[in-house]
Amino acid sequence: MQFTMHRFAIAALAAAAIANLSGCSSLYGESASAGAGIAGAALAAKVTRNAAVATGIGLGAVAAAKAGVQYTERVIHRNTQTTIASAAGPLAVGAIAPWDVKHTVAIEPDEHGRVTVSRTISTGALDCKEIVFSVDQDATKNEPASSAFFVASICRDGNAWKWASAEPATERWGALQ
Repeated sequence: MQFTMHRFAIAALAAAAIANLSGCSSLYGESASAGAGIAGAALAAKVTRNAAVATGIGLGAVAAAKAGVQYTERVIHRNTQTTIASAAGPLAVGAIAPWDVKHTVAIEPDEHGRVTVSRTISTGALDCKEIVFSVDQDATKNEPASSAFFVASICRDGNAWKWASAEPATERWGALQ
């Protein structure tokens, strides 16, 4: 029985890894949680027969998987924010530049859009700008092209421009800035 449970846990973890490449963040998160729960149950069966300890192991495995999923999403969002800030940084007020991001791990779809500087917030020792950026969806057979617009702040850090705002980007990225 333990051999069968062990094989099932490996299969579940493989399914979670495949979901990682599917481009669907919610499927990735749910698969990781399910795989962790199954793997946790397999581990608990080897370690103890105490139901409370087994439950604790299972919950710990699920919590660790969810933390891993959230970390991965934060890295992807940070990379997107860095791409947008880098495109906007050298722009003068009113100038427009394209941005695009190709994710190395397809948890979320690749994105592209436009960015403009709406105003300079400060200059000198603390260079910051307010930007407006779009996330553009190309037309498909069933959907027309569309754009969603967001406002954010960026600031210069040495030679690089970095994302400087937590709000209002939470509408776009949720609590996972």
